[in-house]
Amino acid sequence: MRKYIVKGRVLLLASLIIGMLGACSNNNDTVTVKGEKLQKKLIFEENFTDALINWKVEQMPNGTVEVEDSKLVIDDVSGCTVWLKEKFSGSIQIEYDVFLIENGGPNDRVSDLNCFWMASDPENVQDLFANSEKRGGKFSNYDSLQLYYMGVGGNDNGTTRFRRYVGNGERPLLPENDLKNVKFMLEGNRSYHIKIIAHNGVIQYYRDNELFVDFKDTNPYTSGYFGLRTVKNHMTVDNFKVFQLSYLNNKD
Repeated sequence: MRKYIVKGRVLLLASLIIGMLGACSNNNDTVTVKGEKLQKKLIFEENFTDALINWKVEQMPNGTVEVEDSKLVIDDVSGCTVWLKEKFSGSIQIEYDVFLIENGGPNDRVSDLNCFWMASDPENVQDLFANSEKRGGKFSNYDSLQLYYMGVGGNDNGTTRFRRYVGNGERPLLPENDLKNVKFMLEGNRSYHIKIIAHNGVIQYYRDNELFVDFKDTNPYTSGYFGLRTVKNHMTVDNFKVFQLSYLNNKD
């Protein structure tokens, strides 16, 4: 009996130590951006257990957005943006997993794994959603916003492009952000892990740890909203997280 008690205490102590080390590891999780080692702090996590309470859907007719089996399911016909209602500022990292469904359904078109981030409306600086009904999910209705946009596998899985929306209808496309190689397109019935970084004017987009976009903005958008964007597509989204990035040792 005594041996059992001692062993139990040792196991308990070991368990507590491992737990403490794990907590320390999570608190000191880091990411490197352009040679700068930054600390990551989780500030938002969505496991899709509370339906769409944290999301605002703008969608053209006949499409659906719902939560099933703790995943966001988008089954879209003519255009859809699903906005996270939380506004983020400063240096952030956004991560999530997506699965593109190709199973013979009417919208199972492997195309348009798109998103907006750091979005704001110059006409309604305090309320991005003031014109939500007016936009209604139609892609051209977003031209008046200020934001970063990534379109992967657009135009029937033929183009992958990054743009910076100016807010007056202009959406300039730099040659280096017009990716035409087949490796930048999409495959059906597979998962992708997406990571987006906005830090000190550095804008990066990764898919499965492969860097697609590495853009330096001399006049960066430093606050705004994130939105999932697609058209005539059927996909799921889960494991959505947002991290605040900060310098180690409290560097300004």
